[in-house]
Amino acid sequence: MTDTHEGGCVCGAVRYVTKGDPLRVSLCHCTWCQRRTGTAFGTEAVFAAENIAFTGTAPSVYRHISDLSGRWLDQFFCPRCGSNLGLTLEAVPGIRSIAAGTFDDPTWLNATGVPFRHIFMRSDHGWADVPESMEQYEMHFRK
Repeated sequence: MTDTHEGGCVCGAVRYVTKGDPLRVSLCHCTWCQRRTGTAFGTEAVFAAENIAFTGTAPSVYRHISDLSGRWLDQFFCPRCGSNLGLTLEAVPGIRSIAAGTFDDPTWLNATGVPFRHIFMRSDHGWADVPESMEQYEMHFRK
């Protein structure tokens, strides 16, 4: 039996279920993720798109064009409360991320067996300690 994990937005209008472990957890320190989350970095659990199912109210989407690559990324959020619910990326079709803090119980996410990658460290503010044992990239791990 595959593990499933549930989560959703602050107001409960948008809900989701994920199936299995994420492919990785990305902790993105780029200035765009800092701005969209209002903190030092975005934390996203990355899944194959078919392993995420949304229920309830459909999420709204904002399409952003990267200043760096010129590619789009879609940020999903609750149309009622505005909670960040993850991303899809033009550069990586077939995957979808879920904002890690939106899981009902995010304690199951850990670095044992699932790679945690800190990306865009060139924009890191140093507000949080990044363990030396975790993968770190000045920009992105994809070239």
